[in-house]
Amino acid sequence: MVNNKKVIVVLPAYNAEKTLADTYAEIPHGIVDEVILVDDASSDATVDVAYKLGIKKIIRHEHNRGYGGNQKTCYSTALAMGADIVIMLHPDYQYTPKLIGAMTDIIANGLYPVVFASRILGKGALRGGMPWYKYVANRVLTLIQNSCMNQKLSEYHTGYRAFSREALLKIPFRSNSDDFVFDNEVIAQLFYADIDIAEVTCPTKYFREASSINLSRSITYGLGVLGVTVSYMLQKAGVINHRRFHLQV
Repeated sequence: MVNNKKVIVVLPAYNAEKTLADTYAEIPHGIVDEVILVDDASSDATVDVAYKLGIKKIIRHEHNRGYGGNQKTCYSTALAMGADIVIMLHPDYQYTPKLIGAMTDIIANGLYPVVFASRILGKGALRGGMPWYKYVANRVLTLIQNSCMNQKLSEYHTGYRAFSREALLKIPFRSNSDDFVFDNEVIAQLFYADIDIAEVTCPTKYFREASSINLSRSITYGLGVLGVTVSYMLQKAGVINHRRFHLQV
C-alpha cells in the first residue's frame, strides 16, 4: 500500500511467455498489493509462466476478446478486488515497471487522479527503437487530437497508465471498443469528465518479442482515433449523445 491505498497492477497479456518473467521481476512488489494477469486466449505458454512466477490472480479468456476486451476484464477485476490505484502495464517488457512507484505516488498523494507514462517526453521513443513511421503517426495524431480537443498531452497512445479508483468508476469504460482504440476512447472519456492527466517520462524498448500491431491494423487504429476525436467534439457541442460519454454519477 501507499498512503493506505491498495495498489493493484494489471497485466493484459497475449502471447507474452518470453517477456512476462522480465516484466514481473521489475515490478516493485514492496508497494504493490496484488498483480492480476488476464490472458486473452494466448497460443503460447503465458499462463504456465504466470503460475510459475507465483502470480495469484490469473484469468484466462477462452476466446480472444481483443486488447480492449482484455482491459475491461483487468479493470473490472481490480475494482472488484478493492483497488484504490490501478496500474495497467503491458507484460511485453516494452515499458519499464520501475516507474510504478513514481506513478503510484502521484495518485496516492492526491496530485493527479490519472498518470500516463509518455514515450515522447525526453525523446525516449526513437532512442528506444520506435519505427520512424510509428513515431510520425504518433506525433501527427497527437497534434490533431490536442488541437481538436483543446488539450496538451505529449502522446495519446501509451499503454502504460495509472488510475485512481474514482477515475475508473466515473468513466463508462465497459462501453468502449474491444479493439486497440479502447485506449483512445478512455482518454476522451477522461477529458469529458474533466479528469486531469499527469505524464511522466518513460524509456521504452522495441525488440522482436515486444508486441506490436502491423501496418494495416495501425491504419485502422488511426482512423478509429480520428473517429473518437470527432465524436468527442460533437458530444461537447451537444450534437450527439453517445453512450461512451454517459458518465457514472
